[in-house]
Amino acid sequence: MSYDLFVSLINGVLVGSIYGLAAIGLTLIFGVMNVINLMHGATIALGMFVLYFLVTGLGLNPYLALLPTFAGGFVFGVIVYWIAVHRVIGSSELMSLLATYAVNMIIIGVGTLLWSTSPYNVIVNLPDLSLHQYTIPGTQIVAAALALIIAVLLYLFLYYTRLGKAVRAVSSNRAAAELMGIPTKRIMAFSFGLGIAIAGVSGLLIATLFPFTILSGMAYELKSFVAVVLGGLGNPAGALLGGILLGLIEGGVAPFLNVSWTPVIEFTLFVIILVAFPSGLFRIGRGR
Repeated sequence: MSYDLFVSLINGVLVGSIYGLAAIGLTLIFGVMNVINLMHGATIALGMFVLYFLVTGLGLNPYLALLPTFAGGFVFGVIVYWIAVHRVIGSSELMSLLATYAVNMIIIGVGTLLWSTSPYNVIVNLPDLSLHQYTIPGTQIVAAALALIIAVLLYLFLYYTRLGKAVRAVSSNRAAAELMGIPTKRIMAFSFGLGIAIAGVSGLLIATLFPFTILSGMAYELKSFVAVVLGGLGNPAGALLGGILLGLIEGGVAPFLNVSWTPVIEFTLFVIILVAFPSGLFRIGRGR
């Protein structure tokens, strides 16, 4: 295997882990309340800017910014749920699409007024990992490790805590969950907040690697949809694997084709999976 291909594949897997984390936030919301969240990309972008201002304004370590970003994203998500999403739960799917898209446009509009569309970046200095002639950026290793840790913590939360089991119950059968005394409205608000928080944290991790603007989240939202389709709608574990596979595909393509071909290949795969495997390639965690 050539040096360029090996390094590109490793980088693809590391970045794909972050794609997977972002996709988990998207599929969690869909799985619990059957809402396709079109403010997902804008939330990712907000996470990027939260990191920027915490680092440049308060001098906070980029990785210590994870907790306030997660907490702020959760509160923001719960507020958006009660104002814009709760009212359309149970209506046609178009209504939830329009509601989340409207919030998306508000975020982008306000963000453009405040920060324009000029690129920002956060400088993170970490030593690279050298393996013989191979060099892996330290920032990618740490970001991928944090993404995987967060994904594992979410899994443990969903399967081994009372609140997590309530989230799964509502996802599985809302009517039956209500009959069992589970406060489904509050669980859905919690789940929406959790999905938004995860998206914001994924944006923070992406911002430690690449420059960004208020519009950057759109590209990662599209990648999240591809990862979700690969893993199966409503399947968080599958979404993580779908993100890693997506990153691996990007890494494998990069040494051979112009970068402009990457989205063409990704969305061709998106259509193929939708047609041939509508339930996704991975079914880990389903039916449990």
